Amino acid sequence: MGQLVAIDSLLDARRVWRGQPHARPPSQQPTGWAALDAALPTGGWPERALSELLLPLDGIGELRLLWPTLARLSHAHDAGMIALIAPPYLPFASAWAQAGVRMRQLQVVRAETRDVLWAAEQCLRSAACAAVVCWPQQADDRALRRLHLAAETGQCLGFALRPSNAAANPSPAALRIAIDTQPAQLRVLKCRGGNPPTAPIPFAG
Repeated sequence: MGQLVAIDSLLDARRVWRGQPHARPPSQQPTGWAALDAALPTGGWPERALSELLLPLDGIGELRLLWPTLARLSHAHDAGMIALIAPPYLPFASAWAQAGVRMRQLQVVRAETRDVLWAAEQCLRSAACAAVVCWPQQADDRALRRLHLAAETGQCLGFALRPSNAAANPSPAALRIAIDTQPAQLRVLKCRGGNPPTAPIPFAG
């Protein structure tokens, strides 16, 4: 007899299609960007899950997109840590503080390329982090699934910032957003709980 698999995991992995998708409860993790929240099925980041931001190059607004959420999480009553795993540049503390992020909740983890995914998984799974932002240089479907499951286990928001050409490959991430520069906009490529919006969302990053 084959192994039993939960139907929700198959749906989230887009391995089966539901004719009439059930409504998911509203997200308790708004993005801080009204237009993006309005476009997402649950009105915010998918909770306890991995989200991907796909970038043509670094520094085009990806941190500005995340700062409202990270700032809010850092000021929560029972705030967990916000872990940055192998950022390509040393974070500029003044910019993070000006964005409202409480610096004592921020932890930068330096890791060799081969260790980035492992470090991100450990932080996501630890239950000590409110959010984990990682910059994996290479990640296949299996590695991303481990991150997604770790975020679910640790009840954490996970963000993987990856090159835009990764959009051609399948991903178990609950949400995939491409950030464009010309024009400056967000394109939701995949979102758990509904169909991606057909129109891009203006974004001045």
